[in-house]
Amino acid sequence: MFVSFFPRPRLFFASAVIWSLIAVIGWYLGGEQLGALFNMAPSGADADTTRGVSEFLSPAYIWFYVYFWMSILLFAGFWFWFSPHRWQAWSVLGSGLIIFITNFSVQVSIVINNNWRGPFYNLIQEALTTPGSVNQGQLFSGVVQFLTLALVGITVAVLNLFFVSHWVFRWRTAMNEFYTYHWPRLRHIEGASQRVQEDAMRFATTMQGLGVNLIDALMTLIAFLPVLAALSGNVTELPVVGAIPYPLVFAAIGWSIFGTVLLAVVGIKLPGLEFRNQRVEAALRKELVYGEDDASRAQPLTLGELFDNVRKNYFTLYFHYVYFNVARYLYLQADVIFPTFLLVPTIAAGRITFGIFQQILSAFTYVASSFQYLVNSWPTIVELISIYKRLRAFEAQIGGGELPEADQHYLRREQAGVPPEDQPAT
Repeated sequence: MFVSFFPRPRLFFASAVIWSLIAVIGWYLGGEQLGALFNMAPSGADADTTRGVSEFLSPAYIWFYVYFWMSILLFAGFWFWFSPHRWQAWSVLGSGLIIFITNFSVQVSIVINNNWRGPFYNLIQEALTTPGSVNQGQLFSGVVQFLTLALVGITVAVLNLFFVSHWVFRWRTAMNEFYTYHWPRLRHIEGASQRVQEDAMRFATTMQGLGVNLIDALMTLIAFLPVLAALSGNVTELPVVGAIPYPLVFAAIGWSIFGTVLLAVVGIKLPGLEFRNQRVEAALRKELVYGEDDASRAQPLTLGELFDNVRKNYFTLYFHYVYFNVARYLYLQADVIFPTFLLVPTIAAGRITFGIFQQILSAFTYVASSFQYLVNSWPTIVELISIYKRLRAFEAQIGGGELPEADQHYLRREQAGVPPEDQPAT
């Protein structure tokens, strides 16, 4: 799954994480200020809340782009030299481009929150509090500013999705070439054709959504945590716990951890059931394929038994998804009102304006959503785990390792000429 597309995957991903941490820490410990040497001042030195799209062309932003790409090119250059790989342009540089574009989209959200949301909603508050103090031109100007920023964000997001789609298809192409090269050793594994075609396709498609969302969550977290920490200075105290340092930051982290643990516990059975579901479906499909060429196969009794296995597993899956979805939807609904609940003492004390209130709600939602990556992605993660379990058998066979017990059981029955049956989940 990974060695076909990435050079030495375990070492590659470990080094990518370490290098990313070094680059981020280096930026905050002095890399940002180095821009002053090239007449590119740090962002705080030339911040202007009236700026719109021009913010992204300011010297500070240009220096950030330079720093970002210097980090990516240094990392890519090392891997091109250390472990050349056929797909390195897509897997290494392509990944860097996806991270950069995702970060740019997050920066658009930062500019909207800091430069537009606060001033615009304060303007609305002023207009509603003191009639005639704000003219229509000012309000229309605020609307236009938002639309131009949103247009930039939408354009970048669409282009990113277009590139990611091509990037993921290259990954699937690499997997397909790798598996078909080893086809003589794989063809006897249960559902081998399905695993090469459908499971590889589903793995690539699922990784597209999860991978982009994970990068977006990390980039959002890095960008918005300082914003939320700064906005915490406007909060007097939290309900129940009272006054604590950086209250919004700790509240976002605690609330997100609670939701993640909650859904991980109530959804613990789902990966195994999804994996079992693919197995019983594959058994039914394979018997039907045999029946196309052999009249002795795919008899009604056999098909009835195989479909009964499918029915039992689906009904079990439906049952477990009931309480999982109850917990998930209750948490997500509570999540909508939770930041407002936190601000009740501050609002009652009149310590913030309507603009700051909107900024806090937005920043809190961004940070909490980043920490809630597992909460929001859990059903997709469950599906990915089940696909991974099936493709893992290929990895074991190619590497000369031992097949999972369920696949060994199927292979023994296949060699003995015994029709497929329901397989135990592993």
